[in-house]
Amino acid sequence: GLLSLVTQVRETVQIPLVATGGLMRGAQIAAVLAAGADAAQLGTAFLVTPESGANMLHKQAMTNPLFLRTELTRAFSGRPARGLVNRFMREHGPYAPAAYPEVHHLTSGLRKAAAKAGDAQGMALWAGQGHRLARELPAGQLVEVLAAELAEARDAAAREDRDGTA
Repeated sequence: GLLSLVTQVRETVQIPLVATGGLMRGAQIAAVLAAGADAAQLGTAFLVTPESGANMLHKQAMTNPLFLRTELTRAFSGRPARGLVNRFMREHGPYAPAAYPEVHHLTSGLRKAAAKAGDAQGMALWAGQGHRLARELPAGQLVEVLAAELAEARDAAAREDRDGTA
């Protein structure tokens, strides 16, 4: 897991360490910082914001019960990437060669046609494992919420340290 990885890497290297992967809440940011990261990067958390350039079908899929899980696939691009499991991924993922950018160019027209037709089952729906925790907020407001959650988590940890309570 990410926390264990951050701790192990921190004990091995002295360069700045940025934790990324599955971070969707301020408490998670606090946890990776406590584990030794110098910073945290959030991607999927911002995918559904109005400022995101993601297709509306992609944004809707993030919380659609049809798309419950993610997995790594080469089906859309020829190189591994994590996305919401859909029909295209199920049908082509097991057979996709490691051939970037050829597969990317080969599937480009199909992906565009699926988006135009309103068919999320044929689109690349990139998303991290925490996609179900995405919040539909403007990006600035999301940053404010994350900062408040981070401060709250750090305050709670400080109280536990001070009081010896859990």
